[in-house]
Amino acid sequence: MKNLIIVRGGGDLATGTIYKLKKCGFPVLVLEVENPSAIRRNVAFSEAVYQDEQTVEDMSCYLAHNIEEAETMLSEGKLTLLADPKAEAIEKLKPLAVVDAIIAKKNLGTHRGMAPITVALGPGFTAGVDVDAVIETKRGHNLGRVIWEGQAVPNTGIPGIIAGFGKERVIHSPAKGILRNVRKITDTVTKGETIAVIETDEGEVNVEASLTGILRGLIRDGYPVTKGFKIADIDPRAEEYNNCFTISDKARCIAGGVLEAVLQLKKEKNL
Repeated sequence: MKNLIIVRGGGDLATGTIYKLKKCGFPVLVLEVENPSAIRRNVAFSEAVYQDEQTVEDMSCYLAHNIEEAETMLSEGKLTLLADPKAEAIEKLKPLAVVDAIIAKKNLGTHRGMAPITVALGPGFTAGVDVDAVIETKRGHNLGRVIWEGQAVPNTGIPGIIAGFGKERVIHSPAKGILRNVRKITDTVTKGETIAVIETDEGEVNVEASLTGILRGLIRDGYPVTKGFKIADIDPRAEEYNNCFTISDKARCIAGGVLEAVLQLKKEKNL
């Protein structure tokens, strides 16, 4: 398919890129794992894996159950998602571009031989070696910048500051087990309040809100987690309720970098 772009990953940051590419006229196929663990599920196309269809803002993404079905859906103009963690669809569909938007902080197998244009988001990739271009994902002056040589800033493990809060905004699982949600995304929560419990072999372990604010992200109920696994995200700005339903400023900024890289490479390579 002419101008097909395959995006590896359908989380909230990847969704910003997917949305922009599709809006700009590119046919897009999203490849995901069989059990995605997105936190900001309201704005992650990866949720289509669980419910066959996921709508973010004014765009819907549809689940295909095999490559043949994906081809049919793409030919119909649909934004399509396929559970394909090994990215086997790339070899068959031969896309114009592959965008690694997994945000794993390391390269899980993406390489320049996958497509005429290859772009990756964040640390773990070397531009000009692993892929053609890397997009900076760290908040700050260079967020969304296209890197043509070298790497993005290494992962610090510390979230960007919002309303004076950084690492406090993100909650990690205190134990290994099955997550059971007590509160839901969009709820206003108070610091110390139980927002979920982890069912372990020894009993239940409470997951408490790390600060007061809006529960912007919470991993899917029933998901098996390990100790330290990222499971929730709180926005301290209580007035930002609508942010729970829209693509973030960070995701949109990164998306702009991806679009710039794809269009520049398409022109330079005369594709």
